[in-house]
Amino acid sequence: MKMPENREYAIMKGKKVLVTGAGTGIGRGVALEFARAGADVVLHYSASAEGAESAVQIITGLGRRATAVGGNFKNIDTVKETARLACEFLGGIDVLINNAGITANAPFEEVTPDVFDTLFQVNVRAQFFLTQSVVPVMAEQGKGVVINLTSIHAYTALTEHAVYAATKAAIVAYTRVAALELIQKGIRMNAIAPGWIWVENHRTTLGEDFDSEAAARNIPVGFIGTPEDVANLAIYLASDESRYILGQTIICDGGQTSIMPQTGDFRGRRSEKWGRRYLEGKG
Repeated sequence: MKMPENREYAIMKGKKVLVTGAGTGIGRGVALEFARAGADVVLHYSASAEGAESAVQIITGLGRRATAVGGNFKNIDTVKETARLACEFLGGIDVLINNAGITANAPFEEVTPDVFDTLFQVNVRAQFFLTQSVVPVMAEQGKGVVINLTSIHAYTALTEHAVYAATKAAIVAYTRVAALELIQKGIRMNAIAPGWIWVENHRTTLGEDFDSEAAARNIPVGFIGTPEDVANLAIYLASDESRYILGQTIICDGGQTSIMPQTGDFRGRRSEKWGRRYLEGKG
């Protein structure tokens, strides 16, 4: 469900937020919803300048401050410069949403060192060192929130995604550890692991004939998620309402990871009757 244009309670009013990978998809949706909740936002993008700039126009139209910053996160100097520019524009930073990430599928034996390195550079290294770059600013303020975007790929297996899954699992692990260190500076870190979230490149990759309604029937909630679904959770984790949550990865997947494999349609009743003899005292 899409949030209203102006939330009555403005839970993020006055907050200074940096969202990476915000030119398209989840990142753009999260940036827009934080602005609708009252935040000023810096949107980082790599190749999707048009999407980021159009989001900036929407945000400024809501009366919030916003700007877009481009940069390829394979370059660590670009990562650090993004942090500097964001803090300079916002005058500090309250919330960092580490969303930027890329995927590339290939059979295990066809993965090249370049593909391996690129995914880890963008998905893990950039996220790690961008956070490291904003920590001094947050620590000086005495508080801050970092939300890392990972994926249910960290917990489940899809063939030809070994490297991507490894990067997402790395995010889950370092979030757990770094959270214990950063909370000592007043900085709270958690992660979100989305399941299937419908974004622009799905239609491009899957083709116009892809039956999204049929695919949605395989998800327990009955629909494919939207960037706004992730934004709802991110806003909660960025707010004081989640102050007792630390070092956790929250799964946002409509029940996808709840389904046991090889068990058939989860909507049907089971024909097999396990344990009846024990319940009837015949065990």
